[in-house]
Amino acid sequence: MNKLRVLMLTHTNLIPPDDIKDRDDPRLNDCRSEYDVKTALLQLGHEVHVLGIEDDIAPIRQANETWYPHIAFNMMEAFADDGALDYYIVSYLDMVGLPYTGCNPRGMLLARDKSLSKKLLSYHRIRVPKFVVFPRGKKVNLKKAAQLPYPMIVKSTVEQGSVGIAQASYVSTPEELIERVEQLFSIAEGDAIAEQYIEGRELYVAVLGNTRLQVLPIRELVFDNIDDTMHRIATYNVKWNEKYRERWGIDYQFARNLPSGMSEKIIALAKRVYRILDLNGYARLDLRLTAEGNLYVIEANPNAAISTEDDVAFSAERAGILYDQLIQRIVNLGLRYRREIRD
Repeated sequence: MNKLRVLMLTHTNLIPPDDIKDRDDPRLNDCRSEYDVKTALLQLGHEVHVLGIEDDIAPIRQANETWYPHIAFNMMEAFADDGALDYYIVSYLDMVGLPYTGCNPRGMLLARDKSLSKKLLSYHRIRVPKFVVFPRGKKVNLKKAAQLPYPMIVKSTVEQGSVGIAQASYVSTPEELIERVEQLFSIAEGDAIAEQYIEGRELYVAVLGNTRLQVLPIRELVFDNIDDTMHRIATYNVKWNEKYRERWGIDYQFARNLPSGMSEKIIALAKRVYRILDLNGYARLDLRLTAEGNLYVIEANPNAAISTEDDVAFSAERAGILYDQLIQRIVNLGLRYRREIRD
């Protein structure tokens, strides 16, 4: 394996401190993915330069022209504090010819916009929840809200990591929906999308590849002990608060007891969605499986979280890919992407 110069791009507030020695260091609470990726790259023998970016691409240009990296490991989730602009970074990398890990600009743009991605998938006859978008700054029309198939889930069209999603995001009446949309505008970026709540199992499917795809073992978010007053949705607390999950018996695990033939259907669906949305590198798809055996695509997440404690890493390990091998695979996919799309 060749030693590479890897330019690791991350947000300035997520640069892992160089003096961290203990994985239980509380400073890792905010930058665990960045720390794990940097550690793996160094253990693989690569030279790593971590560069913090916020709203200016000039540091990338300078690093590219003076350090001559072989590849950029892209861990940016926003640009200028706007999650809808994260594709700006890779657009620039494309223009200067610097290979990068993860998804291309078009795939990021299509997948990040929850309403646009649903329209595309629906056109291709893939089941998605019924939905409606409420633009920021415009008053919600009560008549329009009254025509929706309740219950609905209200969330941002562009935020990631379940930001803005809480138990209150589940709404059963037009009045509740209007109230939640107005609340969302005060706590999250972008427009609001209200999508039909799909009762069923919540499944997470990681995919690796550019043209040749590998679907990793399926994960599931399991709600064992929640009471009838709570809704089975992946809220911000569910995703980020371990004590909250322990309290309510909520756990991420590998999917068990899927109906006969369902795994094969999920694999085929994941590959189809990945290609329709023009994704590459790696991504995680969020699905719902109903009691009737119908699969709904909730959303696609290019450049999904890849710490050692995230679903992508767990699924890779189950498939026989150790964490450092996963990071190297992601690097290799980034290096090969331009050649593969030309062939």
